[in-house]
Amino acid sequence: MATERLLASVQYNDWKGTSAADMADKNSPESWLTVNGHKKPDEFLLGITIFAGENHGSHEDPVLVEFLLTTPGDRDGVKAKVDSSQGPIEVRKVSVKMKLNEFFGLFKRFSITLSSYGMLDERDYACTD
Repeated sequence: MATERLLASVQYNDWKGTSAADMADKNSPESWLTVNGHKKPDEFLLGITIFAGENHGSHEDPVLVEFLLTTPGDRDGVKAKVDSSQGPIEVRKVSVKMKLNEFFGLFKRFSITLSSYGMLDERDYACTD
């Protein structure tokens, strides 16, 4: 079994950052996975990755989205499993191609920050006029 790390990375990593999202009230990632037959009842959605490839000045859909699912199917059970694990967490990966608007539609709000080579990651900054 191949071991991977949940960390955003591209070929040169010229821009690095963080992201955060709020769960949508309707059509959440979990509900989308269930409706589309990708999530089993005893699984918990633990992670999501999104990748857009070579754009050459204009984006063309789709993007690659990977959903990382694990068991048991509840947050407390998965948190206990993650906290007590000494090694890699076993997940099942579901890879799908999606349009960007479909992907962002899975969330109520979505924020991405990028800074040159990650130099501003989690740093305070002051704006001048």
